Amino acid sequence: MTEISTPIIVGFPLKGEWLSPNTPGTKIPSHGTDQLGTTYAYDFIQVDWSRAGHPAYHVSFLQYLLFGVSLNEYYGYGQEVFAPCDGIVVQAEDGYKENIRTNLFSDLSNAYKNAHYFNPTTDDIQSVAGNYVIIEYDTNVYAALCHLQTGSIQVTAGQEVKKGDYIGRVGHSGNSFFPHLHFQLMDSCDITTANGLPCAFEEYDIFQDGEWKTVTNEIPTNKDRIRFQTSNSETE
Repeated sequence: MTEISTPIIVGFPLKGEWLSPNTPGTKIPSHGTDQLGTTYAYDFIQVDWSRAGHPAYHVSFLQYLLFGVSLNEYYGYGQEVFAPCDGIVVQAEDGYKENIRTNLFSDLSNAYKNAHYFNPTTDDIQSVAGNYVIIEYDTNVYAALCHLQTGSIQVTAGQEVKKGDYIGRVGHSGNSFFPHLHFQLMDSCDITTANGLPCAFEEYDIFQDGEWKTVTNEIPTNKDRIRFQTSNSETE
């Protein structure tokens, strides 16, 4: 695996328990490509840790395969998303319609089409990113939060935000297999041409050996059960 250079430290953009099935803590590029600034990108989902396979939905796997799953049956759908850093919102694109259900075969088809035929000079980036917010954190450092719930974005371009400000909700817009948050840092506000930048999270909890342990400036792997709370002194 490619080594991560010194990462930029940001706040965790969610609250509660999460799993990152695609993370630079496991492989680089985390999404199998360097395109669209995704080299060090994260995906975050909520799962049922008590069920085999840790599904992200309430229903059975057979129902998912045969009929798909309503978005409201996903644990993470509609969860609040927060600014990972202080900065200025440079883009806030909402209004891209979500499918009301996931469907394995159509979602796979869309993913294949976007991976092989997406043209950044002519195609709508929202077909990939869905509803998204981009925050300018520093010179040539931008945070992108993608696939947000339609109609949920609470910020506008030009608005100043502080780390921890509520900006929207986890959705299923764009090129998305299931409701999740896609998060990345990049060197440009133009997703179509940006290069990904490595980042780590300044603080979160990880469940190890039957208990929660706080870690700082770390990068989760795709096996980690992670949690962020406003204060780690809060009770479970």
